[in-house]
Amino acid sequence: MAATPPPSLSWSAQFTIASSRRAHPLPGDKITLPPSALEQLLAASWHAAAENAQRDLPTYDPYNSATYSAYRQAESQYQDQRQQLPHPLTFRLVNPGNGRVVYAGIREFSTDDGEAELSPFLLESLGLKDAELKDAGSQNSGGDGSKESEPMVIDDDDDTNPTSGSSHPIITVHAKQLPKGTFVKLRPLEAGYDPEDWKALLEQHLRQNYTTLTNGEVLVVQHGRGLHGKKDEYRFLIDGFKPEGADGVCIVDTDLEVDIEALNEDQARETMKRIAEKMTKLPGSEQGTSAGGELDLFNAQEGQVLPGDYIDFTLSSWNRTQPLELELSGETDEDDMDLLVSPLSATQRAKPRIDEFVFADFDGHRTKRIRLEPSNVQLEKADALFVSVHAFAPSKPQTNGDHTNGTTPQHPSRFTLRAKHSESGSVVDISEDAEAAHDPDDVQCKNCNQWVPEGRLILHENFCLRNNVLCPHGCGQVFQKASPAYQNHWHCPHDDAYGNTISSRQKHDTLNHPTEVLRCSDCSTQETFSSIPALAQHRTTTCPAKTILCRFCHLEVPQDGDPDVPNAEALLSGMTPHELADGARTTECHMCSKIVRLRDMETHLKSHDIDRLSRPPPVPCGNLNCGRTLDVCSKSGDTRAGTRQGQGPGNDVGLCSVCFGPLYVSMYDPEGKALRRRVERRYLQQLVTGCGKAWCRNEYCKTGRKHSEMAANITTKEALPMIKTFLDGLMRVGATPLHFCVDEGSQRRKKLAEMLAAEEDVSGKGGYGVEWALGGLEAESGDLDRARVWLSNFAPKRKEEKR
Repeated sequence: MAATPPPSLSWSAQFTIASSRRAHPLPGDKITLPPSALEQLLAASWHAAAENAQRDLPTYDPYNSATYSAYRQAESQYQDQRQQLPHPLTFRLVNPGNGRVVYAGIREFSTDDGEAELSPFLLESLGLKDAELKDAGSQNSGGDGSKESEPMVIDDDDDTNPTSGSSHPIITVHAKQLPKGTFVKLRPLEAGYDPEDWKALLEQHLRQNYTTLTNGEVLVVQHGRGLHGKKDEYRFLIDGFKPEGADGVCIVDTDLEVDIEALNEDQARETMKRIAEKMTKLPGSEQGTSAGGELDLFNAQEGQVLPGDYIDFTLSSWNRTQPLELELSGETDEDDMDLLVSPLSATQRAKPRIDEFVFADFDGHRTKRIRLEPSNVQLEKADALFVSVHAFAPSKPQTNGDHTNGTTPQHPSRFTLRAKHSESGSVVDISEDAEAAHDPDDVQCKNCNQWVPEGRLILHENFCLRNNVLCPHGCGQVFQKASPAYQNHWHCPHDDAYGNTISSRQKHDTLNHPTEVLRCSDCSTQETFSSIPALAQHRTTTCPAKTILCRFCHLEVPQDGDPDVPNAEALLSGMTPHELADGARTTECHMCSKIVRLRDMETHLKSHDIDRLSRPPPVPCGNLNCGRTLDVCSKSGDTRAGTRQGQGPGNDVGLCSVCFGPLYVSMYDPEGKALRRRVERRYLQQLVTGCGKAWCRNEYCKTGRKHSEMAANITTKEALPMIKTFLDGLMRVGATPLHFCVDEGSQRRKKLAEMLAAEEDVSGKGGYGVEWALGGLEAESGDLDRARVWLSNFAPKRKEEKR
């Protein structure tokens, strides 16, 4: 029977609005209430369930079975609904001061009694400001932090304000179940909104932040990630719903159709104009940024990039044993571009950006170089390298997006990007004014440091001192006194950086000396950062929002964790906090069938590998035609499984139990004379008569010799000298082999074992011993593929046995 939906709640209360004490404010339309509100909601649900169960019940008649069944059904319904709350739980918020109304969804029940915490969206919709809340909180809290206001539950028809004398802002909260929305119309408040995918952007934002939508309110959708934590904002007016007539709808567990319509014709024309301008500067167009692609060691990549844009390249292969050098060259000194590099690995998935990179070169030279040594720890598990070219745009804020072309005229900067190997230990001189070779008779000018012939020194100095000037700050650069480069030459008072253009000074100050405190906009860390490179290091190391490829769920997910209080277990294990939590799931070990946690599986498999190297080798049967071992190998890798279970060979001849079975008699034979006679009889029977089996290839059997095209007619007189050696060494285990006919499966396993033992790895030093090959085939019932798997799991290779 389907579950009965919970009845509608009738509950309301008044709360004072508390200022947020969170590092990040509540998102969307979320509200936080005290635990006492949850208790009151459950009590209201209990009363509503009782009223709903008693509705339309007939008069109880103890002699009427129909009324008895009706009361039993009502009691069952009451028990089902008494502790149920509607899902999702939504509320109608009213500001008694100005009459504004907005709908909200619950985040949690964790505030102090009498207080409610609202998101910035709800505060703005109710006409309240966070600054007013903080001022009211400071005026109405005593020295011990005590609060003066208390909650008060009121009836549905009573909206009086019993705490009107308090300066705290007060709101009335009503439990209100909203209809499921099927359609909403959004009107942009500004022209030019044109993200790449409206559907994905709205789905993600609404799913993560909103439970309800209120007609007439302004919906703010944030997109991208800004350099200083400021994101692009799209503001929409909510202008109509379906079902019609509703002033609010619930958007959880429903398919919502969204229609985006301009406020007026002028705004629509302006939006189309901006979209058309943007289309002319799309990546790959003549006026826009070039498209990225693959980068290799043999061909240089040429292109152009607009200010503020990125071009992404991928270097998939290079010699990991040699130093790698990436070089970016601009056409002119005015081409101010940056070279950013990040490895693609399980712990680094994002493409490099100005505030999220591993390696970068931001200096003011025309040529940028990044040299990566083979011993660099960041390259240990890198599958590829992401290389990005970025053009700095000082006239507008830098964002961490893919393409942020503005509407002002911009000229692309042309570049050449190449990757190459350099000799190990060589030092690259990046100075563009490297000292040139000079003659022994030349002397150096003290003003410009140029080498000139000694006879022309006076003439050169007169001209040089009149026209040139050496930088007084010690960078060694020489300028013409009237040149723009000298006028724009600068040295940073905080570090050793210098440059010759205004844009390079702006870029240096923006990256290394920002005017405001930098915080990570993606996590709740309390740490502040003094520069963009410091923020980039945080985002590529400890930031919980850093994307990783989880080794357990094999999905790209945030690494999670608390950057201010690192998890000691995660640090010691080398896992991220997400992997530590996800690795708590269990699975069955494919080798021993034990239940092991995923994060412990690597250590568990290493213990199996230690067992593999120390495991005793199987003992082959003394019958050279037999494909069994004395102690019987198991699928779990135990080479003594049969003996442990009481199924060992049970003889001193070195034969397996199957081969020794026909020779067994229940008589006392301490000297082995009777056994010798039985073995001799078996040999003579094989050589003279044969076994008659079509698969036999035994050279000591008439049938086998005939199949192998050997002399088959042997008399007893000829056979006795052939077997005498084997009979003499019979009681000395391993002194001499035996040659008895066996079944077809055992003979086939013997041949396959010899083939497996003859196989070697690519180094020519691997492969497995024939005894291990026999054990694998015995454990896997002669299946060659599964025997190879058994050998890789449980058997040491020849080169490992010699250690």
